Parts: sequence; C-alpha cells; structure tokens
Amino acid sequence: MTKLLRRFMLCDQAVTAIEYALISSLIALVIVTSVGATGTQLSSAFTNIANAFP
Repeated sequence: MTKLLRRFMLCDQAVTAIEYALISSLIALVIVTSVGATGTQLSSAFTNIANAFP
C-alpha cells in the first residue's frame, strides 16, 4: 500500500488531479454559498409580496 501511495504522489497526473479536485471543490463552495444567499433573498421577496395582498 505504501508503494502505491508513493507512486501516486510522485506521478504528475496525480498532482494535476488533486489540483483540479481542489479547484472544483472551491467552485462548488462558491456556488452553494451564492445559491443559499439568493434563496434567502428570494424567500424574503415572496414574503413581502404575499404580505402586500389583503
């Protein structure tokens, strides 16, 4: 198992895959955060609209 892990860490493709995984996880975090903030604002807007009706 140690040989496999060492070979994986020395491989350039493995380093590239790890970099892509980190970048994609950062992008996913930004998307989730922005969707959550947008959802909160949208909910507030619909609440205001609903309260405007008699």
